[in-house]
Amino acid sequence: MDRFVIRKQKSEAVEEKRRTDKAKGSAGQATLLSLRRVVVLEDIKRWKCVLEFPHQTKDNLLEALMELKKKIPSEEVILSTKIGEAVRNLHTHNDKDVAGLAQEIHTQWETFIKEYRCKPCIEVRSDAVTEKLRGNARRLLCEALQTADDNSLAECIEREIFHESKRLINVPYRRTVRTLVFALKHKPEICSQVKNGSIPLNELVRCHKK
Repeated sequence: MDRFVIRKQKSEAVEEKRRTDKAKGSAGQATLLSLRRVVVLEDIKRWKCVLEFPHQTKDNLLEALMELKKKIPSEEVILSTKIGEAVRNLHTHNDKDVAGLAQEIHTQWETFIKEYRCKPCIEVRSDAVTEKLRGNARRLLCEALQTADDNSLAECIEREIFHESKRLINVPYRRTVRTLVFALKHKPEICSQVKNGSIPLNELVRCHKK
């Protein structure tokens, strides 16, 4: 029977088993951020901006809601960020898919909080230096938009830039901020489109990403 058996060197067999085990493990291994009770506050606030942006596209609304459905924020996060209010306001959306998903998320969160009110979740926050630099970027965007009395639009734009920069204050982040500030200051048509909501913020940022 030996002539029908393919024998491998021991090292080769061990290496093959290691690769197989690694492939099996990676398929079922969860990362920390993928866990439902681990919430990144930046993501929650960005999704809130997406949900509240005027004339938001259905695709963007559904994408944000689907991401929110994967998470169970604490009652404190839901109230402090006002994400619960943003989701609840979509219950009466004229698109039944958006309204239905918003209602489903609201029920899911409400049920969990009632049953596990005292169970803490893990919150991921930015450090003070990062928040200061981001605050400066928002101020520049606010000045370019000429909306000194209301910086909510500038905040939403900055959050999209931060998201596209993989949550890093890096060279692409700084360049994109500068490019957008210049465009909003010197191209009235772009500034007007941003203010009236005719261009989604994610598209705006991707078009000016550096």
